[in-house]
Amino acid sequence: MKIKAIKRHQGIGTEVKDATYVEAAGWGKYRWWRYVLGLTIVLFAWMVAANFVSAIVALALGGKEGVAAFSRLDYAAFGPVGGFVVVMAGFPVFLAGVLIAVSLIHQRHPRTLITARKKISWRRVGHGFVAGFVPWVLLGGLGQYLLYPDTFSFNSDLKTFAIFVPIALILTAIQTTTEELFFRGYIVQGASLIWSNRVFLAIVSAAIFTLPHATNPESQEGGWIGMFLGLFLGTGLLYAIVSLIDGTTELAIGAHFANNIAYFLLFNWSGSFFAAPALFSISEYHARFYDIISLVLIPVFLVIVFRVFKRDKASEPVSQSHWTGHR
Repeated sequence: MKIKAIKRHQGIGTEVKDATYVEAAGWGKYRWWRYVLGLTIVLFAWMVAANFVSAIVALALGGKEGVAAFSRLDYAAFGPVGGFVVVMAGFPVFLAGVLIAVSLIHQRHPRTLITARKKISWRRVGHGFVAGFVPWVLLGGLGQYLLYPDTFSFNSDLKTFAIFVPIALILTAIQTTTEELFFRGYIVQGASLIWSNRVFLAIVSAAIFTLPHATNPESQEGGWIGMFLGLFLGTGLLYAIVSLIDGTTELAIGAHFANNIAYFLLFNWSGSFFAAPALFSISEYHARFYDIISLVLIPVFLVIVFRVFKRDKASEPVSQSHWTGHR
């Protein structure tokens, strides 16, 4: 079964009710060179401008010594909250790059990176959050506590934790949403103009998502097996497939936020790239345990989002198989 090609190319603020967010790639201005230019803008914002902003924040927090610490990636020098802020400070700039590319270069609404419908279904985003948060906390956090209780320690500095909570909620929401808009939104849409096959789109998105995360300490600890299971398969490919099936990135946005906020606020590994003053600190990262958990969480997540929760009218399924027609 195939979706009929959308013949009318929609601009900012318009919609086609039976279209998916992938088909929105052909709305507004969508020539190949626009995607190349848009990608250049996004990468500049992410790789250059965002790092400059983080350096400015490091300077504000620690002066010249702060800049030196930032240059050697010593985020612990800024303290538990300050280090988190320095790392996350560049994501609003990254987000701005994505919004500029879509709005100015492609001249369509940024909402089309999420859905082709008139409104975002926040209920569906909530479904993704619950499906990502509850199993991860029960299996990943509680599971490790039951198996390796000696690696857990309670954060007695509740004052710092209380200060950190609102900061973490805001910055994590920006971080995870930005990554979804780019990796599952813009990248998938751009790749769909090359080949609209869903397997191809999912693999491209997952591979590009895995690359910048491959240098994280967790990835290094887990080796290539952990990188494949945790990053490529359990996160990148899963979120891409779910988005392609659902026709929106709403579920992925909610699930990604749930995964990260649980990691930052509840169970944080002390050696993590994103070391944070979470409620519980984990002293030892058990890579193989998390590899198994990643595999278990995939079917659990899919069952919850597609069987337990019911779609509302704003996110009813459309005919989905392969998209035909590039322009």
